[in-house]
Amino acid sequence: MSTTGAKFDYDLAVIGGGSGGYAAARTAAAAGLRTVVLEGGAEVGGLCILRGCMPTKALLYAAEVLHLASHPEPWGIRADNVTFDFAQVMARKNALIKDFADYRRQQLAGGKFKFLRALARFADPHTLELSTGDKLTAANFVIATGSVVAPPPLPQLEDVGYLTSDTALSLARLPKSLIVLGGGPVAVELAQFFARFRVRVTLVQRSAHVLSKLDDDTTGELEKVFRREGIDLYTGTKPLDARRVGGGKEVALEHNGQTVRVRAEEILFALGRVPNIASLGLEGIGVQVEDRRIVTNDQMQTSLPHVYAVGDCTGLYEIVHIAIQQGEVAAHNAAHPDRMKPMDYRLLTEVVFTEPQVAVVGLTEKSARAANRPYLAASYPFSDHGKSLIMEAKDGFVKLLADPASGEIIGGCCVGPVGGELIHEIIAAMYKRMTVHELAAMPHYHPTLAEIWAYPAEELADKCGR
Repeated sequence: MSTTGAKFDYDLAVIGGGSGGYAAARTAAAAGLRTVVLEGGAEVGGLCILRGCMPTKALLYAAEVLHLASHPEPWGIRADNVTFDFAQVMARKNALIKDFADYRRQQLAGGKFKFLRALARFADPHTLELSTGDKLTAANFVIATGSVVAPPPLPQLEDVGYLTSDTALSLARLPKSLIVLGGGPVAVELAQFFARFRVRVTLVQRSAHVLSKLDDDTTGELEKVFRREGIDLYTGTKPLDARRVGGGKEVALEHNGQTVRVRAEEILFALGRVPNIASLGLEGIGVQVEDRRIVTNDQMQTSLPHVYAVGDCTGLYEIVHIAIQQGEVAAHNAAHPDRMKPMDYRLLTEVVFTEPQVAVVGLTEKSARAANRPYLAASYPFSDHGKSLIMEAKDGFVKLLADPASGEIIGGCCVGPVGGELIHEIIAAMYKRMTVHELAAMPHYHPTLAEIWAYPAEELADKCGR
């Protein structure tokens, strides 16, 4: 359905052709809106495909294969002098990413909507000026411009030089040693990748633990494995200075009340990303921005109701499936202003693809306490579970959170083998608002990793009301 007649060139203009933008355009076109997508980046595909989810996971899986091949002794297997060809590792990653990006380009150019290669800036609330010199008008807009690497906290890093999460994915050779600044998902994933490819890694984190938003028992398991694999961890630090020393680089930091200096051949700055909105001209049309992110309501509307924003540029959750959901919600609401629907973050999920993998859905104990939400929690370790013992995957645990009165599952956490896969059982259970009593009664095949969920479910079923 067209909402505008001839008043505007398009019913909906989507700025950004990544996962969130494509989801919005696809949804809008299916609803009958005259839709255009504008992509001004040097490459087409979005962060997830080009420099995020897909390339990092391709490299992390290669690192896991190398790690298993280098440590086969528990299974009675010998593999002496395991080596690797880093150029081939990167070439395989590049080939995969090319295929993913080519498919996204085909989707964008498939004819369901107009696709233009141009940067865009708001001239007024309904008009975009394009880098091609053209202008276009639309009744509604979806901003889906993603994010860029955050500026470094130490000005000295600009002179010293450093890798980012973008440039680290295109290295031609491995450094012998590396300082990783940051403790979020990108930092810990890349730290373990480099360490497993035999780079000497030092990880420096400002908070008391890596992945600081998660529960301490969760992050403690990952830190234990990192130290066992030879990664030097400095948590609870404050970066003070950076400089070149000889042929390497040095970072000075405050740690336990003392100044500590760490040196390496290279520095990886992995302290996050910021919304990519500086060039959009939002200040000129009155779109509210806070802490460098576009402010939206639950319907994904900005302070201008006909302008929506989705994905990383909103700064809420830098997770691709959330960006896709937000894009779908925004486009639905633009097409159906009489029956708008909100985003629902009850099933918010995050997976960190280290080994052990870290996966959470719904509430953590930290977030439940912050929200004053009553809960009961129970966990069970992989070190006492049949299938994980067979796999020699004994690090980590699963944990469930339940409402004390009803027994409804309100959160799940898995730190362990294929945690990103295992968490989907709890996503499905929470989607249907299952109780721990129902999960405990549900059949689980033996021996499988998934049956470990039955143990905390049984414990909580004994404690929760029905």
